[in-house]
Amino acid sequence: MKTLIKITSLLCLIILNQTCKENHSETQRYEDIIQKSADQYSKMHKTIYPEINNKNFIPRTINENGKVRLVGIYNWTSGFYAGSLWYLNFLTEDTKWEKLAMEYTKKLDTIKYWEGNHDVGFIMECSYGNALKKTVSKTFDSVIVQTAKSLATRYHPKAGIIQSWNANKKWNCPVIIDNMMNLELLFHATKISGDSTYYNIAVSHADKTLENHFRPDNSSYHVLNYDVTNGEILNRNTHQGLSDDSAWARGQAWGLYGFTVCYRETKNPNYLNQAIKIADFIINHPNLPKDKIPYWDYNASASNETPRDASAAAITASALYELSTFTKDNSNNYKSFADDILQNLCSPNYFADAGTNANFLLKHSVGSIPHDVEIDVPLNYADYYFLEALYRQKKLK
Repeated sequence: MKTLIKITSLLCLIILNQTCKENHSETQRYEDIIQKSADQYSKMHKTIYPEINNKNFIPRTINENGKVRLVGIYNWTSGFYAGSLWYLNFLTEDTKWEKLAMEYTKKLDTIKYWEGNHDVGFIMECSYGNALKKTVSKTFDSVIVQTAKSLATRYHPKAGIIQSWNANKKWNCPVIIDNMMNLELLFHATKISGDSTYYNIAVSHADKTLENHFRPDNSSYHVLNYDVTNGEILNRNTHQGLSDDSAWARGQAWGLYGFTVCYRETKNPNYLNQAIKIADFIINHPNLPKDKIPYWDYNASASNETPRDASAAAITASALYELSTFTKDNSNNYKSFADDILQNLCSPNYFADAGTNANFLLKHSVGSIPHDVEIDVPLNYADYYFLEALYRQKKLK
């Protein structure tokens, strides 16, 4: 009996020791990725800074010649670079990233008055919103509130929604699933100002999206066209997907992330239930590749020639890490799935070698295949949500 106890104890020690080694190895692997990310962004900054100098330009992707493509601050992606710099600061605690992040954040100041685009939420929450995690600033608080005022001008009370794109020949009042990502700014503005107007607009928009955007299988359309006088839906489309009835991969990720945020800010169980439904749609999709990096559309043909979308994967992983903190039954499942995504994004299949990819971190993202734009390229928002996923995973350990 004593011999059996000794053997059992020894086996337990061996297993424990092996587990500790594996955990240490995994932790070290991610620390290495964080350092590589910092190194590559240092190289990118050195490359682009002489061209940018004091001008308000931001790296978005690469050109056909493989060099960084810069965009102005009134591009919907302009906040992601500053946001990535903030996350590098959070991950490394190196003050040089805080200094750079602050510089690129302040470039965006005039966006607070822009009423011409719903993506001011993306732009300012990724930049100024992250800055406020690091510093107390009444000036930055006022930027968030003023931006919310600008975004609120796009709200149509009779329809209960925030208009996404401006009216055109195809749509009277288009509302896209991506717009769920802009609601965090409105919640933030109410916290700062005490004015519930912004909170109520966000809730109204989320409720209408929950009611109208989703199919019976819990996938979402991309675009809904509203009649702003009565809230009637005129048509449903999937503008950047394979077809109107398909599940555009990044759109599903936007919905998952957005409803997770809405639950965090409101504790409305309907939002949590919807986030869970979207997560389960993604996790259990029969067309999801083994490495869990989706094809650009979940209904696209399963082949090596079909482009993947690393940006959709990064957004999904980041959202699942947060969602795992709100659910008891599926917490481990969501975290494990996010871990698998992150591990594969860190592999050479998706994480670029130093000096390649114009020093963006992730390869193989997709902007819009139907419009023949940004196919199988790096994208600044892929890097942003990748770094955010790394940060969220680190906090959960």
